[in-house]
Amino acid sequence: MTTFTDAAAADEALKARHRAMWALGNYPAVASEIIPELGRILVAACGIRPGDRVLDVAAGSGNAAVPAALAGARVTASDLTPELLEVGRRLAEEQGADLAWRQADAEALPFADGGFDTVLSCVGVMFAPHHQASADELVRVCRPGGTIGLLSWTPDGFVGQLLGTLKPYVPPPPTGAQPAPLWGDEQHVRALLGDRVTEVVARRQALRVDEFATPEAFRDFFKTNYGPTVAAYRGIADDPDRTAALDRDLAELARRNDRGAGATVMEWEYLLFTARRSAGAPTG
Repeated sequence: MTTFTDAAAADEALKARHRAMWALGNYPAVASEIIPELGRILVAACGIRPGDRVLDVAAGSGNAAVPAALAGARVTASDLTPELLEVGRRLAEEQGADLAWRQADAEALPFADGGFDTVLSCVGVMFAPHHQASADELVRVCRPGGTIGLLSWTPDGFVGQLLGTLKPYVPPPPTGAQPAPLWGDEQHVRALLGDRVTEVVARRQALRVDEFATPEAFRDFFKTNYGPTVAAYRGIADDPDRTAALDRDLAELARRNDRGAGATVMEWEYLLFTARRSAGAPTG
């Protein structure tokens, strides 16, 4: 029989693997070179104003936190992976952004109830394994009447397909861990937040990605820089046949999604979701 202690130890081991995975490669390069506009889109959708207290959950290197700070908000960027926070501090200083950085688990945030006017996450909280626990924390730390804003890759969009492509090459997730792209399903997010939010606005949009000359260039960039992809390759490093198969699968993924004529052009779909924290609603 699994005991509470066993479950807690397994969960801590899972979080340790997540921290290590996102420290692999160079995720800040992905954020700054491939998806930089997503943070600005989320900040604009949340209507962040000077003086607002903002928490960026699973902030990475600050793709949304830095634009929020540059908009004049009082920002705290939190993430499970300290290596990403260190890069974020440096990038923020280079841009003249003043904000706080805090290592934190999205499923157990070390912040007071209702402590923020806006709680947001840009393709971040979606990767925490226990969705309801994360959603409960987003609600808890947002003040009544405040804004919750989420930008998440969709299940059927390009990054959802990418994670599906990696699935046969990585160990199965532990019991209870949910697929990250579910956060890109509007009904899933509505169910997680329930009647604790009102004024929901949810729309699917697409990011145009044209930085890669060829599908193979996409593969090689993500093979080197994107934590989940780096981890998948490391896990099969002693199997040249599986490594070659993953090479083919990733290039073919980009090729199937290529809408360009000449250079590779892809549309990466995401869900932009904003809502207002209900006044007086319970957090859990």
